[in-house]
Amino acid sequence: MVTREEVEAAYSRTAGWVRHTPLAESGDQEPYHLWFKCEYMQHTGSFKARGAFNRLLTAKENGELDPAVGVVVASGGNAGLANAYAAAKLGVPATVFVPESAPANKVHKLYAIGATVVQGGAEYAEAYAAAVRFAEEKGAVYCHAYDQPEIVAGAGGVGLELLDELPDVDTILVAVGGGGLMGGIAAAAEGRAHVVGVEPETVPTLHTALAKGEPVDVAVSGIAADSLGARRIGEIGFGVARRTGVQSVLVTDEDIIQARRALWEKHRIVVEHGAAAAYAALLSGAYTPRAGETVAVILCGANTDPAHF
Repeated sequence: MVTREEVEAAYSRTAGWVRHTPLAESGDQEPYHLWFKCEYMQHTGSFKARGAFNRLLTAKENGELDPAVGVVVASGGNAGLANAYAAAKLGVPATVFVPESAPANKVHKLYAIGATVVQGGAEYAEAYAAAVRFAEEKGAVYCHAYDQPEIVAGAGGVGLELLDELPDVDTILVAVGGGGLMGGIAAAAEGRAHVVGVEPETVPTLHTALAKGEPVDVAVSGIAADSLGARRIGEIGFGVARRTGVQSVLVTDEDIIQARRALWEKHRIVVEHGAAAAYAALLSGAYTPRAGETVAVILCGANTDPAHF
């Protein structure tokens, strides 16, 4: 289980390695106050760099990071990019396993960073199994895309920055795939702000787990599956969600498409579909703030293909 203290330790450890991303007032004419946490401006275009650096720096401190073997991660894109970038900055190799469905623009970026890319399998779960075998056989440090304490605690730095700049925030809306970002933010905000996890109806990992009382597999499909396509919620994220009372809401693919378009047309912000899911909760009415409520939307990633915008 990840606590606020662990998030604070991770934030201190990664200082100087990750960006402090901007917080911007939306300017929308609404009966509530809306802010955007612009985490899509983080290194490699998503929040994942925070957890990646915390995981690798911790492994290095503990003498676990072999400079000849480096790290391995299974990722449809963003986690792979982040860990490859962190590994390059620390001077160690990175091997990234991705499913066949990984977006071509993200795979190209992995090669550009210098990672060894192994592509195969239809879903993230298959890439995950292959990466675990590689770690066991080669002795590489395994970096889970979302379900390791260091990864979750690192991601929670987004929440610490938000709370520092907007201490009166009432509600934080965050997209959920595997639950690492949600878990980190919920731990950081525990006792201070309400966290709402937003998921596509086509990949309801948190929603289903809360209904069943435990993480379970769900079918994976839809417009945001490339970044929110985990088959089940992580144990850590789920545990933090239950402990802190995270609320779960669902949005449709069309809601996400409309939210992504609105972010560009109204605010000139370009994000990937997964990141737009959090904003979609407001536009669709899946989450309706009360009058005067201060709401922050985490815009967590921008690794989208401009040709498909």
